[in-house]
Amino acid sequence: MKFRLPYLLSAVALVAFTGHTFAQESPKYDYTEAFKPFFYPQTGTETRSASGQPGHKYWQNSADYQLNVSLNDVSNELTGSAEITYTNNSPDQLSFLWLQLDQNLFSKDSRGNAVIPISGSRNGAKGEVFDGGYKIKSVKYNGKDVKFTVTDTRMQIDLPNDLKANGGVAKLKIEYSFLSPKYGSDRMGVEDTKNGKIFTLAQWYPRMCVYDDVMGWNTLPYLGASEFYLEYGTLSANITVPANHYVVASGELLNEKEVYTKEEISRWNSARSSEKTVMIHPESELGKGNNSGTKTWKFKIEKARDFAWASSAAFIIDAARINLPSGKKSLAISAYPIESAGEKAWGRSTEYTKASIEHYSQKWFEYPYPAATNVAGNEGGMEYPGIVFCHRNSKGDDLWGVTDHEFGHTWFPMIVGSNERVFAWMDEGFNTFINELSTEAFNKGEYYHKQDIGKMGPFVQSDNFEQVMVGPDNMKERSIGVLAYFKPGLGLGILRENILGPEKFDKAFRTYVHRWAFKHPTPWDFFHTMENVSGEELNWFWRGWFMNKWKVDQAVKAVKPVNGDYKNGAQITVENIGQLPMPTTVLVTFKDGTTETVKLPVEVWKRNTEWTFQMDSTKEISSVSLDPKSIVPDINPKNNIWPAK
Repeated sequence: MKFRLPYLLSAVALVAFTGHTFAQESPKYDYTEAFKPFFYPQTGTETRSASGQPGHKYWQNSADYQLNVSLNDVSNELTGSAEITYTNNSPDQLSFLWLQLDQNLFSKDSRGNAVIPISGSRNGAKGEVFDGGYKIKSVKYNGKDVKFTVTDTRMQIDLPNDLKANGGVAKLKIEYSFLSPKYGSDRMGVEDTKNGKIFTLAQWYPRMCVYDDVMGWNTLPYLGASEFYLEYGTLSANITVPANHYVVASGELLNEKEVYTKEEISRWNSARSSEKTVMIHPESELGKGNNSGTKTWKFKIEKARDFAWASSAAFIIDAARINLPSGKKSLAISAYPIESAGEKAWGRSTEYTKASIEHYSQKWFEYPYPAATNVAGNEGGMEYPGIVFCHRNSKGDDLWGVTDHEFGHTWFPMIVGSNERVFAWMDEGFNTFINELSTEAFNKGEYYHKQDIGKMGPFVQSDNFEQVMVGPDNMKERSIGVLAYFKPGLGLGILRENILGPEKFDKAFRTYVHRWAFKHPTPWDFFHTMENVSGEELNWFWRGWFMNKWKVDQAVKAVKPVNGDYKNGAQITVENIGQLPMPTTVLVTFKDGTTETVKLPVEVWKRNTEWTFQMDSTKEISSVSLDPKSIVPDINPKNNIWPAK
């Protein structure tokens, strides 16, 4: 999901915005607290190894879906059925099942509505009054009616017999309907254009809750701010819409001959072999063709945790080939209204999509889906497997940023299936981090602006924010942009550039992605993996940056010539004042203009609050400064320089 704060605030703006408001007096550094042992709450288990990889008896359940749905574009109503094949791979027998009914967020009496403040929120339906939420017509288990209970955004189904462990299969069929909100918590909705409505549909069918080895059933209600935690499987959908609509969706279109003209199919074939964008349904053909009756579009996606789609008579559609490292091909697709067209706007959407997918596939893990579709809707930005929704008014660097961010979510949490409802930073923060590298790589840095991280300390480490590890439903809404996106993304950048180095970091991070692809990692699995692969002790960093609100504050305390004469060398004393230690880079500038850099490992702070080292030089020192590349967010940069300015 796109949260605009991290992308709009430059380093200079951050400092100007924060002023003195965020300056806090740090507690004195306590090295025994920073480096104390027993950081991990448990050692390895059969399901999760202490090395950070899945254990030898790791398991997870699966859910396959056959979805059938019809759209009434006048009333905005969806009517459908979800046939779910749920496989219990756990060692436990299950006497009941839990499902998510996220559309119930839009019921008048939902818990999500109850927590929206008077001042408003990006969550919910923006004050729209309508009869929202699921209308459940029937629930069948193995072909027979079964007892179910709906509580807010959850449904519990009581089973007539326990579902067997280690492979027991349950077959559910749920018939339902609901009215789509026009603005669906910035994740879905209905947007009016001059050529018709754009429907962007998500959270549109009952979905299985995750049953795992960490929490058992994960049944936290959907309140709007926190996102999702879902099982993997194969999802097929038959989507019936007005005949003049064009549908794009997760996965592969199975019946193109039934829904496209011969000329359009020819254009699709051209796009599959084209590096450049090919127009499939151009502006000149809007409103032409059969406008009566309905069409059914059929899609299928494998190894996925969700399914979303969009439908409109207003869509211009274009596409181009995506090249994958294995030699396989995927397809970049864009669907947008005429109001969004143009080379300075959505005319470059497919170019952006292609570049983003190719970069992440090369650097981290190959894109697993047959298509990647970018849809112009009324969402700021929202991600689903194989398809994303971005705001139709986005253009230029903003359209690149939101497109790249939403497709970056393919890796976190679509491939690496972390629990977004609890640990938003494991998808938004990781994604924010990889977006920085992708933007630097795109078109020779066309939209790249290097961040001055050193100036961000007072803002990002403010006591006005909660800890990163606080869930999104448990923090102020204004904090989410910083704590779910910006601070964890910044933290990974610090870990890469200042602590581990790019080569060591990239190897460990890539290993984490490959280990947990299409699985359910926890923060501890990530922490273990990064330490085991890099070979470095990092619990001090996890403890300070993610678990607590520790601050970085290092200083140059003193510079003294040996025996009063620089010809004998100099002794330089640096100190760690803030509770979060860091490797320390010291730049020494001599009076003749030459420089020398000294790097102190974080281990000097394991039993010291200050550290003195000797420069074996015969030249007079004119200045000493810390963090010369400005890659560490120190809360008090004034004491990083000697002599003090």
